[in-house]
Amino acid sequence: MKIVFMGTPQFAVASLDELIKAGAEIAGVITAPDKPAGRGQKVSESAVKQYAVANGLRVLQPTNLKDPEFLAELRSLDADLQVVVAFRMLPEEVWNMPDKGTINLHASLLPHYRGAAPINWVLINGEKESGVTTFFLKHEIDTGNILFTEKITLTGHETAGELHDRLMHKGAGLLVKTVKAVESGRYNEHPQSTLLAVDAELKSAPKIFKEMGKIDWNQPVTTVYNHIRGLSPTPAAYTSLNGKTFKIYRADYHDTDPGIQPGGFLTDNKTHLKFAAQDGFISVTDVQLEGKKRMGIEEFLRGVKL
Repeated sequence: MKIVFMGTPQFAVASLDELIKAGAEIAGVITAPDKPAGRGQKVSESAVKQYAVANGLRVLQPTNLKDPEFLAELRSLDADLQVVVAFRMLPEEVWNMPDKGTINLHASLLPHYRGAAPINWVLINGEKESGVTTFFLKHEIDTGNILFTEKITLTGHETAGELHDRLMHKGAGLLVKTVKAVESGRYNEHPQSTLLAVDAELKSAPKIFKEMGKIDWNQPVTTVYNHIRGLSPTPAAYTSLNGKTFKIYRADYHDTDPGIQPGGFLTDNKTHLKFAAQDGFISVTDVQLEGKKRMGIEEFLRGVKL
Protein backbone atom coordinates (compact mmCIF):
# COMPACT_ATOMS: atom_id res chain seq x y z
CA MET A 1 0.00 0.00 0.00
CA LYS A 2 1.50 3.33 -1.11
CA ILE A 3 1.20 6.14 1.42
CA VAL A 4 1.59 9.90 1.10
CA PHE A 5 2.47 11.45 4.47
CA MET A 6 1.55 15.04 5.35
CA GLY A 7 2.99 16.82 8.37
CA THR A 8 5.22 19.66 9.50
CA PRO A 9 6.44 19.81 13.16
CA GLN A 10 8.44 17.44 15.34
CA PHE A 11 5.21 15.85 16.58
CA ALA A 12 4.71 14.39 13.08
CA VAL A 13 8.26 13.07 12.73
CA ALA A 14 7.71 10.29 15.27
CA SER A 15 4.72 9.02 13.26
CA LEU A 16 6.61 9.08 9.96
CA ASP A 17 9.52 7.27 11.59
CA GLU A 18 7.28 4.55 13.05
CA LEU A 19 5.55 4.01 9.70
CA ILE A 20 8.90 3.51 7.98
CA LYS A 21 10.09 1.14 10.73
CA ALA A 22 6.86 -0.82 10.26
CA GLY A 23 7.68 -1.29 6.57
CA ALA A 24 5.24 1.21 5.08
CA GLU A 25 5.91 2.37 1.51
CA ILE A 26 6.07 6.17 1.65
CA ALA A 27 5.47 7.45 -1.89
CA GLY A 28 5.98 11.07 -0.88
CA VAL A 29 5.99 13.57 1.96
CA ILE A 30 4.03 16.85 1.89
CA THR A 31 5.21 19.54 4.30
CA ALA A 32 5.24 23.32 4.76
CA PRO A 33 7.44 25.53 2.57
CA ASP A 34 10.78 26.68 3.99
CA LYS A 35 10.57 30.05 5.72
CA PRO A 36 12.84 32.61 7.41
CA ALA A 37 13.06 32.21 11.19
CA GLY A 38 14.89 33.70 14.15
CA ARG A 39 16.71 37.00 14.48
CA GLY A 40 18.94 36.34 11.50
CA GLN A 41 15.95 35.33 9.38
CA LYS A 42 17.84 32.26 8.17
CA VAL A 43 15.79 29.90 6.04
CA SER A 44 14.31 27.18 8.23
CA GLU A 45 13.12 23.76 7.08
CA SER A 46 10.31 21.92 8.86
CA ALA A 47 11.23 19.02 11.13
CA VAL A 48 9.38 16.67 8.77
CA LYS A 49 11.33 17.90 5.74
CA GLN A 50 14.64 17.45 7.53
CA TYR A 51 13.72 13.87 8.44
CA ALA A 52 12.37 13.08 4.97
CA VAL A 53 15.47 14.40 3.18
CA ALA A 54 17.76 12.49 5.57
CA ASN A 55 15.85 9.30 4.72
CA GLY A 56 15.76 9.81 0.97
CA LEU A 57 12.03 10.45 0.71
CA ARG A 58 10.44 12.56 -2.02
CA VAL A 59 9.31 15.92 -0.62
CA LEU A 60 6.67 18.34 -1.92
CA GLN A 61 6.24 21.81 -0.35
CA PRO A 62 3.19 23.49 -1.88
CA THR A 63 2.21 27.01 -0.89
CA ASN A 64 -1.27 26.48 -2.33
CA LEU A 65 -2.92 23.09 -1.87
CA LYS A 66 -5.36 23.85 -4.70
CA ASP A 67 -2.63 24.65 -7.25
CA PRO A 68 -3.32 22.47 -10.34
CA GLU A 69 0.41 21.78 -10.71
CA PHE A 70 0.64 20.49 -7.13
CA LEU A 71 -2.55 18.43 -7.51
CA ALA A 72 -1.17 16.81 -10.67
CA GLU A 73 2.11 15.99 -8.90
CA LEU A 74 0.23 14.59 -5.90
CA ARG A 75 -1.93 12.47 -8.20
CA SER A 76 1.18 11.12 -9.91
CA LEU A 77 2.34 9.64 -6.59
CA ASP A 78 -0.60 7.24 -6.95
CA ALA A 79 -1.15 6.83 -3.21
CA ASP A 80 -3.61 4.27 -1.87
CA LEU A 81 -3.86 6.18 1.41
CA GLN A 82 -2.89 9.61 2.75
CA VAL A 83 -1.84 10.14 6.35
CA VAL A 84 -2.01 13.55 8.03
CA VAL A 85 -0.27 14.45 11.30
CA ALA A 86 -0.12 18.10 12.44
CA PHE A 87 -0.39 19.63 8.98
CA ARG A 88 -3.06 22.08 7.84
CA MET A 89 -6.64 21.99 6.62
CA LEU A 90 -6.90 20.12 3.32
CA PRO A 91 -9.24 20.93 0.42
CA GLU A 92 -11.52 18.13 -0.74
CA GLU A 93 -9.50 17.73 -3.93
CA VAL A 94 -6.63 16.54 -1.74
CA TRP A 95 -8.25 14.47 1.03
CA ASN A 96 -10.64 12.74 -1.34
CA MET A 97 -7.93 11.71 -3.81
CA PRO A 98 -6.75 8.22 -2.64
CA ASP A 99 -8.96 5.13 -2.99
CA LYS A 100 -8.68 4.32 0.71
CA GLY A 101 -9.15 7.93 1.81
CA THR A 102 -7.12 10.14 4.14
CA ILE A 103 -6.63 9.48 7.84
CA ASN A 104 -5.63 12.00 10.49
CA LEU A 105 -3.94 11.60 13.87
CA HIS A 106 -5.26 14.09 16.45
CA ALA A 107 -3.80 14.70 19.92
CA SER A 108 -7.04 14.48 21.90
CA LEU A 109 -9.89 12.13 22.66
CA LEU A 110 -12.29 13.24 19.96
CA PRO A 111 -14.93 14.57 19.69
CA HIS A 112 -13.59 16.78 22.52
CA TYR A 113 -10.79 19.26 21.88
CA ARG A 114 -11.14 19.69 18.15
CA GLY A 115 -8.86 22.45 16.92
CA ALA A 116 -5.27 23.62 16.73
CA ALA A 117 -4.16 23.34 20.38
CA PRO A 118 -5.64 20.25 22.09
CA ILE A 119 -2.56 19.57 24.22
CA ASN A 120 -2.64 23.07 25.74
CA TRP A 121 -6.37 23.19 26.42
CA VAL A 122 -6.55 19.76 28.05
CA LEU A 123 -4.09 21.01 30.69
CA ILE A 124 -5.52 24.53 30.98
CA ASN A 125 -8.89 22.95 31.74
CA GLY A 126 -7.40 20.58 34.32
CA GLU A 127 -8.52 17.37 32.66
CA LYS A 128 -7.73 14.01 34.26
CA GLU A 129 -7.06 12.18 30.99
CA SER A 130 -6.07 12.79 27.41
CA GLY A 131 -5.12 10.64 24.46
CA VAL A 132 -4.87 10.29 20.70
CA THR A 133 -7.43 9.56 18.00
CA THR A 134 -7.25 8.45 14.38
CA PHE A 135 -10.11 9.26 12.02
CA PHE A 136 -11.04 9.67 8.36
CA LEU A 137 -10.99 13.22 7.08
CA LYS A 138 -14.17 14.87 5.84
CA HIS A 139 -15.32 18.45 5.17
CA GLU A 140 -15.53 19.91 8.69
CA ILE A 141 -12.23 19.95 10.57
CA ASP A 142 -11.64 17.13 13.10
CA THR A 143 -15.16 15.73 12.67
CA GLY A 144 -14.62 12.56 10.59
CA ASN A 145 -15.51 9.02 11.61
CA ILE A 146 -13.21 7.71 14.33
CA LEU A 147 -11.11 4.60 13.76
CA PHE A 148 -9.15 4.14 16.99
CA THR A 149 -8.43 5.98 20.23
CA GLU A 150 -5.93 5.44 22.99
CA LYS A 151 -6.19 7.09 26.41
CA ILE A 152 -3.55 8.17 28.88
CA THR A 153 -4.00 9.25 32.49
CA LEU A 154 -2.67 12.70 33.34
CA THR A 155 -0.62 13.32 36.48
CA GLY A 156 -2.02 16.80 37.10
CA HIS A 157 1.51 18.23 37.05
CA GLU A 158 2.88 17.75 33.51
CA THR A 159 3.50 20.73 31.25
CA ALA A 160 2.26 21.03 27.69
CA GLY A 161 5.78 20.22 26.49
CA GLU A 162 5.85 17.00 28.48
CA LEU A 163 2.36 15.96 27.37
CA HIS A 164 3.34 16.74 23.77
CA ASP A 165 6.13 14.17 23.96
CA ARG A 166 3.95 11.51 25.58
CA LEU A 167 1.23 11.91 22.96
CA MET A 168 3.75 12.13 20.12
CA HIS A 169 4.99 8.61 20.83
CA LYS A 170 1.59 7.21 21.79
CA GLY A 171 0.12 8.62 18.58
CA ALA A 172 2.87 7.17 16.40
CA GLY A 173 2.06 3.68 17.63
CA LEU A 174 -1.67 4.20 17.16
CA LEU A 175 -1.11 5.46 13.62
CA VAL A 176 0.81 2.32 12.63
CA LYS A 177 -2.03 0.22 14.06
CA THR A 178 -4.54 2.28 12.08
CA VAL A 179 -2.66 2.02 8.78
CA LYS A 180 -2.40 -1.75 9.13
CA ALA A 181 -6.13 -1.97 9.86
CA VAL A 182 -7.02 0.15 6.84
CA GLU A 183 -4.73 -1.94 4.63
CA SER A 184 -6.37 -5.18 5.77
CA GLY A 185 -9.89 -3.73 5.78
CA ARG A 186 -10.37 -4.86 9.39
CA TYR A 187 -11.72 -1.77 11.08
CA ASN A 188 -14.95 -0.14 12.16
CA GLU A 189 -15.88 3.51 11.74
CA HIS A 190 -17.55 5.35 14.61
CA PRO A 191 -19.37 8.63 13.85
CA GLN A 192 -18.34 11.21 16.44
CA SER A 193 -21.97 12.07 17.13
CA THR A 194 -22.47 8.60 18.62
CA LEU A 195 -19.65 9.13 21.13
CA LEU A 196 -21.08 12.26 22.72
CA ALA A 197 -23.77 12.23 25.39
CA VAL A 198 -26.94 14.05 24.33
CA ASP A 199 -26.54 16.86 26.87
CA ALA A 200 -22.72 17.02 26.76
CA GLU A 201 -21.04 20.28 25.83
CA LEU A 202 -18.18 19.98 23.35
CA LYS A 203 -14.83 21.22 24.63
CA SER A 204 -12.82 22.99 21.95
CA ALA A 205 -9.12 23.68 21.39
CA PRO A 206 -8.72 26.96 19.47
CA LYS A 207 -5.32 28.33 18.51
CA ILE A 208 -3.23 29.74 21.35
CA PHE A 209 -2.02 33.34 21.07
CA LYS A 210 0.82 35.01 23.00
CA GLU A 211 -1.46 37.48 24.78
CA MET A 212 -3.46 34.60 26.26
CA GLY A 213 -0.49 33.93 28.51
CA LYS A 214 -1.20 36.85 30.85
CA ILE A 215 -1.96 35.51 34.34
CA ASP A 216 -5.08 36.68 36.19
CA TRP A 217 -4.10 36.38 39.84
CA ASN A 218 -7.73 36.88 40.92
CA GLN A 219 -8.46 33.34 39.71
CA PRO A 220 -8.40 30.28 42.02
CA VAL A 221 -4.86 28.97 42.56
CA THR A 222 -5.52 25.68 40.73
CA THR A 223 -6.81 27.62 37.70
CA VAL A 224 -3.62 29.70 37.64
CA TYR A 225 -1.48 26.59 38.09
CA ASN A 226 -3.16 24.81 35.17
CA HIS A 227 -2.80 27.96 33.06
CA ILE A 228 0.95 28.00 33.68
CA ARG A 229 1.58 24.35 32.83
CA GLY A 230 -0.81 24.42 29.88
CA LEU A 231 1.25 27.18 28.22
CA SER A 232 4.72 25.85 29.06
CA PRO A 233 7.09 26.07 27.28
CA THR A 234 5.37 28.15 24.60
CA PRO A 235 4.05 30.79 24.51
CA ALA A 236 4.47 30.70 28.33
CA ALA A 237 2.28 32.22 31.02
CA TYR A 238 3.49 35.60 32.23
CA THR A 239 3.00 38.38 34.73
CA SER A 240 4.75 41.68 35.47
CA LEU A 241 7.72 41.95 37.84
CA ASN A 242 9.71 45.16 38.38
CA GLY A 243 7.88 46.60 35.38
CA LYS A 244 9.10 43.81 33.08
CA THR A 245 7.49 40.74 31.56
CA PHE A 246 8.11 37.73 33.80
CA LYS A 247 7.50 34.33 32.22
CA ILE A 248 6.73 31.33 34.42
CA TYR A 249 7.48 27.89 32.96
CA ARG A 250 7.06 25.75 36.03
CA ALA A 251 5.61 26.22 39.49
CA ASP A 252 4.03 24.52 42.50
CA TYR A 253 0.86 25.61 44.24
CA HIS A 254 -0.35 25.78 47.84
CA ASP A 255 -4.06 26.18 48.55
CA THR A 256 -3.67 28.12 51.80
CA ASP A 257 -4.93 31.63 52.52
CA PRO A 258 -2.22 33.91 51.07
CA GLY A 259 -3.03 36.77 53.41
CA ILE A 260 -2.01 39.32 50.75
CA GLN A 261 -3.72 40.77 47.70
CA PRO A 262 -3.84 38.64 44.53
CA GLY A 263 -0.78 39.41 42.41
CA GLY A 264 1.33 40.34 45.42
CA PHE A 265 4.40 38.25 46.17
CA LEU A 266 6.60 37.06 49.01
CA THR A 267 10.27 36.10 48.77
CA ASP A 268 13.33 35.49 50.92
CA ASN A 269 15.49 36.70 47.99
CA LYS A 270 17.35 33.37 48.14
CA THR A 271 15.29 30.24 47.58
CA HIS A 272 11.66 31.07 46.93
CA LEU A 273 9.32 33.53 45.21
CA LYS A 274 5.58 33.00 45.56
CA PHE A 275 2.67 34.97 44.14
CA ALA A 276 -0.76 35.23 45.72
CA ALA A 277 -3.77 33.99 43.78
CA GLN A 278 -7.39 34.17 44.95
CA ASP A 279 -7.11 31.32 47.46
CA GLY A 280 -3.49 30.22 47.56
CA PHE A 281 0.11 30.70 46.49
CA ILE A 282 1.93 29.90 43.26
CA SER A 283 5.59 29.14 44.04
CA VAL A 284 7.56 29.68 40.85
CA THR A 285 10.52 27.39 40.14
CA ASP A 286 11.47 27.92 36.46
CA VAL A 287 11.29 31.49 35.18
CA GLN A 288 12.55 34.11 32.71
CA LEU A 289 12.61 37.86 33.22
CA GLU A 290 12.43 40.04 30.11
CA GLY A 291 15.95 40.50 28.72
CA LYS A 292 17.36 37.55 30.71
CA LYS A 293 17.77 33.83 30.02
CA ARG A 294 15.46 31.15 31.41
CA MET A 295 16.65 29.87 34.80
CA GLY A 296 15.74 28.16 38.05
CA ILE A 297 14.40 30.32 40.85
CA GLU A 298 17.52 30.22 43.06
CA GLU A 299 19.77 31.33 40.18
CA PHE A 300 17.26 34.04 39.32
CA LEU A 301 17.13 35.39 42.88
CA ARG A 302 20.92 35.55 43.07
CA GLY A 303 20.88 38.09 40.24
CA VAL A 304 18.00 40.32 41.26
CA LYS A 305 16.71 42.00 44.42
CA LEU A 306 12.95 42.20 44.91
